[in-house]
Amino acid sequence: MEDSIQYVKGVGPRRFTYLKKLGITRVWDMLWHAPRHYFDRSHVTPINQLVPGQQSTIKVVIKAVKVDTTRRGMKIVRALVEDGTGMIYALWFNQPYLKRSLRPGTAVFLTGNIQSSRGRLEMTVREHEKVEGNTVLGAARIVPVYRATEGLGVRNLRGIAYQVLQDYAGDYPEILPAGVRERHDLIDIHSAWWNLHFPKSSTHLEAARRRLAFEEMLLWQWALFSHREQRRKDSSVGVPHRGGQELVKLIAKGLPFALTSAQARVVREIFADLAQERPMNRLVQGDVGSGKTVVAALAAVRVVGGGFQIAFMAPTEILAVQHYQALASVMIGTGIKIALLTGKTPAAEKKRIIADTAEGRIDILVGTHALIEEQVSFARLGLVVIDEQQRFGVRQRASLAEKGTVHPDVLVMTATPIPRTLALTYYGELDVSIIDEMPPGRKKVKTIVVKPGIKQRLYRFIAQTVAQGKQVYVVCPLVEESEKQDLHSATTLRHILANQVFPHLQVGLLHGKMKSDEKEAVTAAFRRGEIHILVTTTVIEVGIDVPNATVMIVVHAERFGLSQLHQLRGRVGRGEDQSYCILVSDPRTADSWKRLKIMEKTSDGFEVAEQDLALRGPGDFLGVRQHGLPEFKVADLIKDTSLLDAARRELAAGSIERELLNDLLLLQRDFLSHYANN
Repeated sequence: MEDSIQYVKGVGPRRFTYLKKLGITRVWDMLWHAPRHYFDRSHVTPINQLVPGQQSTIKVVIKAVKVDTTRRGMKIVRALVEDGTGMIYALWFNQPYLKRSLRPGTAVFLTGNIQSSRGRLEMTVREHEKVEGNTVLGAARIVPVYRATEGLGVRNLRGIAYQVLQDYAGDYPEILPAGVRERHDLIDIHSAWWNLHFPKSSTHLEAARRRLAFEEMLLWQWALFSHREQRRKDSSVGVPHRGGQELVKLIAKGLPFALTSAQARVVREIFADLAQERPMNRLVQGDVGSGKTVVAALAAVRVVGGGFQIAFMAPTEILAVQHYQALASVMIGTGIKIALLTGKTPAAEKKRIIADTAEGRIDILVGTHALIEEQVSFARLGLVVIDEQQRFGVRQRASLAEKGTVHPDVLVMTATPIPRTLALTYYGELDVSIIDEMPPGRKKVKTIVVKPGIKQRLYRFIAQTVAQGKQVYVVCPLVEESEKQDLHSATTLRHILANQVFPHLQVGLLHGKMKSDEKEAVTAAFRRGEIHILVTTTVIEVGIDVPNATVMIVVHAERFGLSQLHQLRGRVGRGEDQSYCILVSDPRTADSWKRLKIMEKTSDGFEVAEQDLALRGPGDFLGVRQHGLPEFKVADLIKDTSLLDAARRELAAGSIERELLNDLLLLQRDFLSHYANN
C-alpha cells in the first residue's frame, strides 16, 4: 500500500507529477481516490432503437472515416458506423488526429448525444473506447468519473485505478472479522474496492460505499481512541481534587440565582472527574447564555480549595476581560486571588503577575494566548479552563496543560452547539457534558426574516428602541466595500446611519481590523450606553455582554451560516426586556429564504446546528482544515451516523485486532496528522 504510484504500469515519472497535484503519491492514495460521480453506461442501445435528444451508448464497427472542414475552419471527424441493426454517423469536433486511430473495421463503444440532421440520425461523441478483450472501462458498465487535473484526464485515471486494483487490491488487509461484517451487513474489503471504482450495479456501489465508510469511521475513531489512551498514559500522574467543598458551598450560596438542573448535572460530572487520579479532559457544550462560566467557576473553586492554581484562557481580550470580571464578582469575600494577563497588560504589571503566579500567590490567572508564553509558569497548576476552545489548536491547548508540574485537569468550553455526529467525530477524545437548559425567566429572542424593502420601517423601529433607552447592533458581513460583491460594508453603513439617518444619535463602528485598544474603547463605550447604535461585523459573535442591547439587525443575512447567526443572536436577550433579531435578506433562491426561516422557528442552538450541518455539510460547518477534522474520502457524517455508532461499539467491544488497526492507521496519514498539525 505504501508503494509509489509512479511504478504502477501506465504511470511513470511524467504522470506521477500530475498525480501529485491530486494528492496521489502512493497506491493507498489511488485506492481511496473515490470517484466524484458515475455515468450509467451499462445499457448498450441498438442503432435502430436510438432516440433523438437522448445520450446513449452503442457498440459498433467503423465502416468509413473522413475529416471535413467548415467555412470557419472547424475540423469535423465523421465516421460511418454500424451494429447489424442499422448505420449512423458519429461526429467528433476539432479532433482531426482521431482519424489515425479510428480505422475501418475497428470495433468501438461510443457514448454521446443523438440528434437528427437532414432526416438522419447522428451522434456527437462524448467518449469512445475500443473493444479490447474484457477491459473496457468507459462503456457497457457503470463508469467512474474522477476528480482530474491538467495533464491527466478522467480516462487516464480510470486506467490507473483499474491497474492498481488488478495489482494491489488483493493485498489490502481485511480487518473486519466475518462476525462484524455479518452484524452490520458489510461486504468484504476486496469486493468493496472493486465496486467503489467499477461497480457492477448501483446496489453493489452502495454496498461498497457503506463498507468503506465504516472503515473510515473505524480508523478515525481508533485514531481518537489511541490518542486518548496515549495521553492518559503520558499523564497518568494526576492529582485528585477532593477538597474545597466548603468553599464551593460558600460560593454557590452567594450566587444571586439557583443553578439550573442542567448546570447542577454538569457540575456533578466535573466534580466526579476532579476526584479521580486520572486527569480530567472534558468538554462542556452550552448554548449562549446557558451559564457555562458559573460551572467553570465552581470547578475552579474546588481546585483552589485544595491548594492548586487555575489557568483560564479565552481567545480574545474582550472575552478574557469579561471572564475576569465575572469570576472576580463571584469570588468576593473568599480570599481567592485572581489576575488578568493579556497582550495589553503593561510590562511592569505583567512582570509582577508572572512572578506572583510562579510563586503561587495568584490562584486564578485569566488571559488570552499570553498564558502560553514561555515565561509564564505556575507553582501548582491544577486545572486548565479553555473557553471557545474551537478557536485554539490542539498544540496550544497542550502547551498550556504542560505548564503544570503534574498533569492538570482540563476543562474546555464552547458556546457553539455541535451536532452529536460531529461531537463524536471531532471531540471523540473528550468526555462531553451538555448544558441543555436555559436559566428561568429569560425571554426568548423574537427572530424575524425580512426583505430590504422595509428599510424605512426598520429605521423607525431603531429610533423607537433608542427612545426607550435601549441599544441596537447592526451587523454586516464585510468591513469595507468590495467591487466583487454588492454588499453593504460596516464602514459605509455606519457613515450612512451616522450622517444621514440618525445624525442626532451616537453611531459606533467595531470590526476585527481595528487595533485592540480601539476595539476595547468602543466596546466599553457601548457597554456604558454612550453609543446608541453599534455597526459591527462578526467580531461581536463571542464575548460582548451588554444586557441593555435589545435589538440586532443582520444585513445580508444570507451570507452567514445558521450557527453563526445563532451565535450573533445570542448577543441580545441578555437582560429582562424582550429582544429582537431581524435578519435582512434578499436571497436569490427559495432554498436560501427557507434556510433563514429556520431561525424564526427555533431558538434551540442544537436544533439550529443540526439543520445547519444538514444544509451545509461538515466541511463548511466546521471549516475542515481549520478545525482539524479530516476530509473523509467516502464517509458522510450526516448520512452515516449509524455506521459511526456501530464502529464505536465494535471498538469498545474489542472486536477488531489492534495490530491491524495500527497498521492501517499508519497508512492513513490524514488522520494521524490531525494531532500533529493542530
